[in-house]
Amino acid sequence: MTPVGQSESSGSGVLDEIRSLASPLGGAEDLDRLVEQAAVARFVCVGEASHGTHEFYARRADLSRRLIQEHGFTWIGVEADWPDCWRINRWVRGQADQGLDARGVLETFKRWPTWMWANEEVAGFLDWLHQWNAGRPAGDQVGFYGLDVYSLWDSLREIRTWVQANAPDALPAAEQAWQCFTPYGEDPHEYAWSTRIVPETCEADVVALLAEVRRRTLDRAGQDPEALDAALNAMAAADAEHYYRTMVGGDQQSWNVRDTHMADVVDLLAEHHGSGSKGLVWEHNTHVGDARATDMARYGLVNVGQLVRERHAAEGVVLVGLASHRGTVIAAGAWGDPEETMAVPEARPGSHEDALHEALGEPAVLVFGPDRSGPWLSRRAGHRAIGVVYSSWEDAGNYVPTVMGGRYDALLWFEDTSALRPLHHERPPEEPEFETEPTGF
Repeated sequence: MTPVGQSESSGSGVLDEIRSLASPLGGAEDLDRLVEQAAVARFVCVGEASHGTHEFYARRADLSRRLIQEHGFTWIGVEADWPDCWRINRWVRGQADQGLDARGVLETFKRWPTWMWANEEVAGFLDWLHQWNAGRPAGDQVGFYGLDVYSLWDSLREIRTWVQANAPDALPAAEQAWQCFTPYGEDPHEYAWSTRIVPETCEADVVALLAEVRRRTLDRAGQDPEALDAALNAMAAADAEHYYRTMVGGDQQSWNVRDTHMADVVDLLAEHHGSGSKGLVWEHNTHVGDARATDMARYGLVNVGQLVRERHAAEGVVLVGLASHRGTVIAAGAWGDPEETMAVPEARPGSHEDALHEALGEPAVLVFGPDRSGPWLSRRAGHRAIGVVYSSWEDAGNYVPTVMGGRYDALLWFEDTSALRPLHHERPPEEPEFETEPTGF
């Protein structure tokens, strides 16, 4: 059996197909073919092969700017928590914190790894987005939202505040949920582990709160941003409770809880912005690339790219992956550790990255057509994925068996990459969050 990350040597057919799909990539002006492909879709999901690479963030921002400016995309959902990004959303819309620049707003990100969003690349894009929104009517402004599920306590806190101001008669439900979680000192892992010892959970309380908030916001969330914020915080709290309970049981289905939540938020954002709206999703390749074209499917795992395709194929979905041959990356040696700049070795022989390097040798845009039956697009080989925890000595374990033509609709390729530029150095959290990951990641 061929090891993950290796396969038979790339034949001339594979290399010829790669070259036939590729065009040079320098800056934003070289994205024309991809922009044309993405312009007709309602959902464009753009990945990254690591959370710590400058080129991935920079070119994704270039593509997003062009789709916003030239084709009317009006919202962005990212792999981050709802409460954190809601503050950014209000800032880019000119509604709060206008005495700050993007770097000041990003300082509010406290959850490890802060460098994933509090970096120069994201700050530069947000400063641009703030300027783009200035003076535009609210309906034409671009929103910036968090899709993730980790914000259990932050979301509960936001719900209590909203209920006190907007639905005081629902305060008992909010307090009931809050008091249920209080003994665990805002540590979701302590709560989750306690449910393994004593089978008493806060599930009923937080689900009841979600139902109460939904009842009061359902008919307003489409027009009222504050109602949307309340509804999404209630949803995040309920799904976070489910996620943490599932995770401590060692059940990989916690991955499905998380990605289904993110896909559900995508649906709600599309509904909030209206039937004609177009949205962008920024997440890791492992969330964006269709799970059915990887070994994740063997383990019963789904992801955002798969779910968005299944739910919205008729409206148009484009999934864009990113990949590189070698370079440097920001990551941590262990979960919760401070970040460091690490070397990314040359791609493993037989991997997709190895074939791309052999065929191209320079950055490129590859746009896939409707026929994905060619020798490269239909080939199953390793495709590198670097998370927030990484060791270059163990790089061979970071390859996900992938059929490129099934996983993505386009790919941005880079020969040499450089590390992301954090706004500040990471401080180890008192209680680090833990994340489930699919096999091979």
